[in-house]
Formats: sequence, structure tokens, C-alpha cells
Amino acid sequence: MANDHGLGYMLTRRASMSPDRTALVFRDEQWTFDQLNRLTNQVAHGLHAGGVNPGDRVGFIGLNHPRFFFALFGAAKLGAIFVPLNFRLTGPELAFIIRDAGLQTLVYEDNFSSIVDEIRDQIDVRQLICSEEREGSRSFDDLVHDQRDTNLNYPVSDDEVAWIMYTSGTTGRPKGAMITNGNVMWNNFNASLMVDSLVDDRTLAVAPLFHIGGLNTTPIATLTLGGTVIVEQIFEPGMVLELIERHRVTTMFGVPAMFMFMAQHPDFETRDLSSVRIFAVGGAPVPETLLHTYRDRGILFLQGYGLTETAPNACIVPPDMAEAKIGSAGIAPFFTETKVVDDNGKDVPDGERGEIVVRGPNVMKGYWNHPDATAEVIKDGWFHTGDIGRRDADGYFWILDRKKDMIISGGENVYPAEVEDVLFGHPAVEDVAVIGVQHPRWGETVRAVVVVREGQEVTAQEIIDFTEGRLARFKQPRSVVFTTNLPRNPTGKVVKFALRERHGQPMTEEDEIKPAKKESSQTESAEKQPVRHQS
Repeated sequence: MANDHGLGYMLTRRASMSPDRTALVFRDEQWTFDQLNRLTNQVAHGLHAGGVNPGDRVGFIGLNHPRFFFALFGAAKLGAIFVPLNFRLTGPELAFIIRDAGLQTLVYEDNFSSIVDEIRDQIDVRQLICSEEREGSRSFDDLVHDQRDTNLNYPVSDDEVAWIMYTSGTTGRPKGAMITNGNVMWNNFNASLMVDSLVDDRTLAVAPLFHIGGLNTTPIATLTLGGTVIVEQIFEPGMVLELIERHRVTTMFGVPAMFMFMAQHPDFETRDLSSVRIFAVGGAPVPETLLHTYRDRGILFLQGYGLTETAPNACIVPPDMAEAKIGSAGIAPFFTETKVVDDNGKDVPDGERGEIVVRGPNVMKGYWNHPDATAEVIKDGWFHTGDIGRRDADGYFWILDRKKDMIISGGENVYPAEVEDVLFGHPAVEDVAVIGVQHPRWGETVRAVVVVREGQEVTAQEIIDFTEGRLARFKQPRSVVFTTNLPRNPTGKVVKFALRERHGQPMTEEDEIKPAKKESSQTESAEKQPVRHQS
């Protein structure tokens, strides 16, 4: 039953309650809630005039910018579905997602025009809207020109899809998680009951907004309450520290690596960070030394564990328990159930290993156009995360392994199957498997274990260079190990556990091989030494 409680209505309501409060800040520009609402109304009317109807998909590609929110809320006011695209992906990766989502409209920033031009003939999009005037695309100014700024709120129900957010799949192809209007709001209710969200919060949105963590950990909740979102495009530690001081930032979401880089910056000790109430962090466990570093500055971390499919919070560590439960994923949020089950879906006793499963109003509706994949992960209302963990006697969850072998590098999800699929295309590769190895900066990075084809020879650098343009940078291997064979079970599947035991030694930054870049002479020598097929 339609109840007008969608994201579009949320902005309309907030603008009527707090018209003069500052909603968005970007560099030297800012928008009150009244201005933001009127502008997104113009976007909604403009999109509708361009043929966008309820249920149609509107995509966005670009660095963090207020236009992201203009497009998001403009689509929401029409009952259309917003599809944020990962700007780090290559042309072929983006083209697949755009086709899979069936985008009616693609809004993009001008500095991504070359990649849009590259895939233009591979996608069937009714209209392209660029931030600037470009041949073959409408400009964003043209979209809103002469459009009414009256409220256009198409009635939606909580279970209607608000966003489709793509996450890599174990089959090597991304799948679109359908995040409903209800998922968005219930996730924020969960978080607000774990740590207070305040009407005068000022959150810094510097983590990529195309990520569920960057979008729905602090920005949407802050706007709902009438707080301010300060938008920044690029994470640069010194600049972030300066922005926190200048804008009196109270909250921010990031991955551990971001906060580590900030702590290592020479300005960390001298910048005024007294405005910060809480730093929300996800993507990987927070090292104990980092917790202590920020505690000494009077700042607590709100740690959590989640997935795109859970919008994202599946567990949260209360800030006052951050040190007592170092390394824990946290406890189940207020309106969400989390438990550990065996392969038959039966609960396992505390302390025993099993799969983490989640049930609640924050769990996605399913995967877009993939009912079979949805049925594989949502069983009897429980979402099966694919992560192996345990629960302790206090109700705190601990992630031990990944059933799906996912790698998390700098907060980005990397699925080995997708990387392996690309590497199999190299003419010198007979067999290959990909694992994650520890890295001091990124938590994990990708390592390729390669068997060279008979009669061929190849270097580690050549293997890595082969992925340039075929995989986003964060998915590319940073080290290569050559071997004569891969451990396989009787059915022929690679035994990743055995592979990690043999070849999973942690990396140092000096070991890292970057695409098409020379390293130190010692590393360079190793990279350039060709490896032949070994029998």
C-alpha cells in the first residue's frame, strides 16, 4: 500500500520543517533544504519530461558531487530507481551494468565523458545528461531549465526499490542489489539507536557515494534529521583534516586505511578535531593501534560489519565497546537479527564456526533480474552472507573467513572469479587462481597464482599490465606467484585454503608491483625475469 514514505517525500517533508537549514555544502557553494528540494523538484520534472516514469532506472557516474544527490532525489520524487555507478570501473564493466540495469537515463560528470563516449554504441540509453554541454548529451542546466520547482512526489511504498547498487558476484559478473525505500530508512533507524544522530550533525561525505557505506552510513541519515552534508570528491588526508577543522565536522564514514592515512599526516596532531563526535568505519577491522591513536585525540570509532545487501549494517560495535571487542564485527542492530548457522541452516552454539545470516527490514529485496541468485542467498527470510564467523557469549560476532573467497582491498570488494576470468585471457596463462594477501595499507591486495602455458614465458609485470583497462585498479593483482600446478579437489575446484597456505605470504609495500610502472632495481629485476612453463 502506497504511503508516500519514500526518499523523495523525506526531502519534501524535511524542507517544509527546516527550510533554512543548510543541507549540502560543496566547496564555495551551499544549498538550504528549501533550495535542495526545489532544485530536485526541477530535476524530477525534467526527467519526467524526458520520458522517465515510475520504476525506470536513472544512473549516475561521477566523483562525489551535489549533482549525485540532485539526481538521486529527483529520481526518488518520480518513483524511479537510482543506480549509482562505480566510477573506478572500466568501460566494458560499466557497459555491462548499464545494460543489465536497463538504464533509461544516464547522468554523468564531464570528466567521465571519454569513458561514456567509449561505450556509447554498446548501451541503449534513452537520454544522456552531462554536467556540461556536450555533443550527443543534454546538459544538466538544460535538464532543469524552465522546469517547475513544485513538489512532485509519486506515491511509493516501503517495499518499492529506491536504488540498485551493484556488487561483484562470485560468478564474475556484478549483480544489482535492490535496496528499497524501507531498507534505507530502517538501516538508519538501526544506526541511530546504536549511537545518537543529531539534528545539528555535519557529516563529511568523502568516501565514494556509489558505495552503500559511503551513501547510507551517514549522508542520508544526516539529511533526514536536518543536518548538513559536506561533499568532497577526492580523499586526501591533509585536505580532509583541514575540512574537518573548517566545517566543524561531527561525523564521517571511511574505511580503516583512510583513517590510518589521516593519522600519519603531519597535520594530524595540530588540526582542531574537537568537533568530531564519532567516526564510522567499515570494510575491515580497525587495528588496535589506530583505535588508541584516535582515542588519544578524544575520538571514538563506530565500527560495523555489513554488506550492500544489508543496506549496509548487519552488526555494529558500540563505541564504548570498541577496545573491549577489538576485531569483532559487533552485535546485531536493534531491528535486525543476525546469527550463525551450519550448512543445513541450523543454529550453531556460541563459539562454533558457521555462516553469518541476517534477517530484518534492512535486507535487500533481491538481485535485479536474478531470481535464481536471490533464492540462493535469501532462504526463509534469512540473507546468507557467505561469510564464516562465530558468536561469542556476549552476543558479539567475529568474522573468521569468507565462504565466497571475497577479497576486501581498501574497502572495495574484489571477487577472485572476476579477476581470474580476465587473467585466463592472457596467452601465456595455462591456469590461474587469485587469493587475497595481507597488505599494510589496503588490508588486503590481490595475488595471482599462475601456471605458465607450455612453450610460453611471461613476467609478473606483464601479467599485471595485461589487466590494465580490463579491470578497475583496485581489482588488479599487485603480486604474482608462478607455480607448476594448482591444488584441486576431486571435482576439479581449486582448493583456496591450500593455495593460501602455500602462497599467501603477507605483502610489504616494497613488494607491490603496479601496472606499467617501474619499481626499485631489486623488484624490477624480479618482475622482468621471464618465467617459462615448468613441467
